[in-house]
Amino acid sequence: MGLNATTMVRASFVADALALGGHWVYNAGVIAKKFGRLDSMQDPLGKTYHPTKKAGDFTHYGDQALVLLESVIRDGRFDLAAFARDWQALFDGYDGYYDHATKDTIINFKNGKGPEKSGSESTDFAGAARIAPVVFIHHVDRETLVAACRAQTAMTHNQQDVVAAAEFLARVLWHVLQGQAPTAAISQVVNDEMDNPTIAGWVAQGLDSTGEETLDVIADFGQACAIGMAFPATIHLVARYENDLETALVENVMAGGDSAARGMVVGMLPGAWLGADALSPVWLDQMNHTEKINALIAAAV
Repeated sequence: MGLNATTMVRASFVADALALGGHWVYNAGVIAKKFGRLDSMQDPLGKTYHPTKKAGDFTHYGDQALVLLESVIRDGRFDLAAFARDWQALFDGYDGYYDHATKDTIINFKNGKGPEKSGSESTDFAGAARIAPVVFIHHVDRETLVAACRAQTAMTHNQQDVVAAAEFLARVLWHVLQGQAPTAAISQVVNDEMDNPTIAGWVAQGLDSTGEETLDVIADFGQACAIGMAFPATIHLVARYENDLETALVENVMAGGDSAARGMVVGMLPGAWLGADALSPVWLDQMNHTEKINALIAAAV
């Protein structure tokens, strides 16, 4: 596997762990008052959602992505049925947060639906945000990659815009791992590869806002989980900080709200573009699952 593909994976996980401290805190002023500049991994301020977590842990998004990484490394490919079993095993006695998409998907599995039909109707961006392990294992073959990213997303978030976002991100990441800058790849995919007016509109919003301050932009788009808010905010972050991964991740968490989902994508794109030197070794030291992730990556190389 290419070195930039490994950085893409590590940076996506780092982004989730970095977001834990201020995750789902919607008052950006509270985050600034509590942490100053939130540039290190911290215990969660929002204890309502993550009472069992501590600094360096993942949110429930990162926990699911880690299971996905384990699944694709074990099987050497993305296998939807295998991931469905692994995902259900994670939530059998899970002591973290269950969002609505997770709860609905569990019910659908219990009612006998297979992984092709188990997904909730959630519009949360998070379903598309955890694709780094799939991109890692399938980044050579674009169409296999796209199909796998769509399938893993739909298993929990079977909503057309979220699934389309997963395809969009897969296509963009394919280009970035071929050596194209993220903003150029975003423009190529939206103009030449996907005829999706909704995605195109969100991309335009994000790109048009790159000259504005991030806190103001994300407050304007909306800080919450829904893809209509999170997707353009993520495009803004990627385009504004294309060559500065660390600043991108810190500015993301300082903006509050669902910083974990946004961050997992922001980590992927500049991470895949800039490579290992862009990712702080301090963050890797602070992240509690770094050794496990490194071992899984090494098993695939």
